[in-house]
Amino acid sequence: MSTPATTKAIVTGHSRGLGEAIAADLLSRGIAVLGLSRATNDALAARYPGLLQQTALNLSDTAHLHAWLQTGALARFTEGAERVLVVNNAGVVQPMGAAGGLDGVQLALAISLNVTAPLLLVNAVVACTGDTVQRRVLHVSSGAGRKPYAGWSVYCAAKAALDMHARASQIDGVPGLLISSVAPGVIDTDMQADIRAAGEDDFPLRERFEAMKREGLLESPPQVAHKLVAHLLSGHFGAEAVADLRELAASS
Repeated sequence: MSTPATTKAIVTGHSRGLGEAIAADLLSRGIAVLGLSRATNDALAARYPGLLQQTALNLSDTAHLHAWLQTGALARFTEGAERVLVVNNAGVVQPMGAAGGLDGVQLALAISLNVTAPLLLVNAVVACTGDTVQRRVLHVSSGAGRKPYAGWSVYCAAKAALDMHARASQIDGVPGLLISSVAPGVIDTDMQADIRAAGEDDFPLRERFEAMKREGLLESPPQVAHKLVAHLLSGHFGAEAVADLRELAASS
């Protein structure tokens, strides 16, 4: 699918890992990107001067995010765009463990980052763009939102929330809004390192993820990012509110 010059994208967590790879793939297509992350990505900015805008933003701080959304920065960035892409990628797998043994502050921050921030961002983007603008929202979800895992009650609940947000938003039928919550598969990122570093009491399936790393079964961020962006720009994006990237790739 051709990419019009008036496409602009907002990517959360663009400073590293999958978010960095998604932003890089979009930028390589000539799409202007607004990156939202706690840290800026100087290397990416150097590769794409003038095309990448960045805002250092702690997305787990809901008050900080809300205050930034009131500044009009989103409206200024999206002005003149015929199509606006939103990739809600930022997220954390911590805290891991069973109820009763979790840190309450860490739990609250995880929900703020994994759930509250994406929903606030989508609401703000739709509100500041007219119905004649095509809005495409991709939640980076997980199989954990569709299958329960011991030790991942918080992470599973957060990803399930994104899936349900996409389902309900699709039913709302907002003009010009296409949305899909996509599980990308298992990727070789810092999150995977956190999983492998977890104690077995907190995450009983740790050995399974260690084996996937040993056996070379993890995909690289650029590989997954390329497929995600291709899907986001495709003519069938949004047909399914909840999807699995591996199944989409197999059927294409």
